[in-house]
Amino acid sequence: MPLSHRPTLTQYLIEQRRRFPGASGELNALILDVALAAKAIARAVKLGELGSAAPAAPAAVNVQGEEQKPLDVLANEVFLRRNEGSGTLAGMASEEMEAPYPIPDSQPRGKYLLLFDPLDGSSNIDVNVSVGSIFSILRAPQDVVDSGRAPVEADFLQPGAAQVAAGYALYGPTTMLVLSVGHGTVGFTLHPDLGEFMLTHPDLQVPADTREFAINASNSRFWEPPIKRYVDECLAGASGARGKDFNMRWIASLVAETHRILMRGGVFMYPRDNRPSPQTAARQPSPPEGVGPLGGGPARPQEPTNPGRLRLLYEANPVGFLIEQAGGRASTGLQPVLGVRPTALHQRIGLVFGSRHEVERIEQYHRDPSEAEPANPLFAERSLFRA
Repeated sequence: MPLSHRPTLTQYLIEQRRRFPGASGELNALILDVALAAKAIARAVKLGELGSAAPAAPAAVNVQGEEQKPLDVLANEVFLRRNEGSGTLAGMASEEMEAPYPIPDSQPRGKYLLLFDPLDGSSNIDVNVSVGSIFSILRAPQDVVDSGRAPVEADFLQPGAAQVAAGYALYGPTTMLVLSVGHGTVGFTLHPDLGEFMLTHPDLQVPADTREFAINASNSRFWEPPIKRYVDECLAGASGARGKDFNMRWIASLVAETHRILMRGGVFMYPRDNRPSPQTAARQPSPPEGVGPLGGGPARPQEPTNPGRLRLLYEANPVGFLIEQAGGRASTGLQPVLGVRPTALHQRIGLVFGSRHEVERIEQYHRDPSEAEPANPLFAERSLFRA
């Protein structure tokens, strides 16, 4: 398509707004502010060490117990500064900050909440692998809007199905913004000369079937039986129960993994497991009596000690929203991830998403854990991925 025929992000949002004649335009303005933050972060990432004006300060540790890189801090600051004065937000929450960020009293407040991971995959920056920013937009509770009070943690604890919009920016060979406002998933590419996001992928669709999966095999000794079974069957290839060969991928950057799946299909797994995780366990609130740690019904015996690695509000929910809007499926392995009711701002969770038929297969294995695994002497007890 010629450049002159490609809508800009602004034009696309105006067209979407026409679906709702009574809309105020606040959501459009908020998304454009997020896009501007992404442009600023993309420039900083592109410069890398060339953008460092001074020697790096000693590494800090964020609320997640993870080492903060200078670009983590910069990206978080960019998101806060670019969005706090827009008048569209009641408050923000960041993966890098323990508590919600209130809009300063000197600034007008709006009706939305913005949650974000300012720089996902930052551990890959030193080796020049694609990283990104992930964001989720919720409506603030009506009493927050009516009273003008600063939102508290409980106001952000909404299930992923309540998201108004979600997306990510990918900082790779090109800078892209992938977005859903609830009517499909679309992709924009930043034109380096015009400085505009141009619509390049108007209808992203995740194929229902795939021959590609992504998982961190170094954790295989801690996996639950349903995950072990699924991976073993994939590794067995054409001679195994699946009757076809699979490729395995692992980038260790959620944005890059999500982007690959949106572009060509696949399934991504970062499941809950039995790794010792004292820090994570200490941060997880005790579930109500009779409720499992994922908020999905009665507690199961011998629950894994590690409820998951990915953050529900900043990572799993927005990614799940994008994937499902593109025809894929996102799950905890036990239930749809968008149906999980959050219990804490920095709650972690297991996540499986991608091509629908593969995710449904993994869910089936979790529902029927007692079902005997198909015999395969090469990839059964002696498999490389068995504990």
